[in-house]
Amino acid sequence: MIGKITGRVDYRDEDHALIDVGGVGYIVYCSRPTLARLPQTGGMVALYTDLLVREDNLQLFGFPTLAEREWHRLLISVQGVGAKAALAIAGTLGIDAMSRAITLGDAAAIKAAPGVGPKLAQRVIVELKDKAAGIMAMGAAGSAAAVAHEGEVIDREAPAPAALPGSTAAAAARADALSALINLGYGQGEAAGAIAEVMNELPDADAMTLIRLCLQSLAPGDRR
Repeated sequence: MIGKITGRVDYRDEDHALIDVGGVGYIVYCSRPTLARLPQTGGMVALYTDLLVREDNLQLFGFPTLAEREWHRLLISVQGVGAKAALAIAGTLGIDAMSRAITLGDAAAIKAAPGVGPKLAQRVIVELKDKAAGIMAMGAAGSAAAVAHEGEVIDREAPAPAALPGSTAAAAARADALSALINLGYGQGEAAGAIAEVMNELPDADAMTLIRLCLQSLAPGDRR
């Protein structure tokens, strides 16, 4: 299993890049946003990778963060979603918007990706809705970037948010939920307020439950 590669960009194409690692060139398939963020030819790059093994082919897929790789693995676990379709979904929406769409059951947002029809979009929602919060709870650790060029990280790890008051498992769940919500673009005060509101009703909620209910609370129109 090839989990990460670091080397120099030899060239970029529409759906892949050739990365030279110690004289060996690896063809790595990436989403368009990831390809756009890669350095120019000759620049250093590091990508987390996932190897797809078929009877007649081996394909390597590259991702700038661990969270994006885990999302890719989840997406291809859905019947009818191939590796390149998974790249298209994540590349079209971005993992933050995709996380919100799946958690909130917004099939229309998933259908916006090229080649994804309404039935497949609904299947993605149904099969992944209960799993989405698990990856979102990876928080800052999952958003640490692997992409680098000449010693500079393109997307730096988000600073760890201050922990909310509390103790033991409940405090850990609040901290994980707060980190995930901040990584999704919510302000710390806004996220903390939503978490406090949910915890008033469900004081023993785990991180995944907190994230799901907070996203519903913070969504336009308050779908909770």
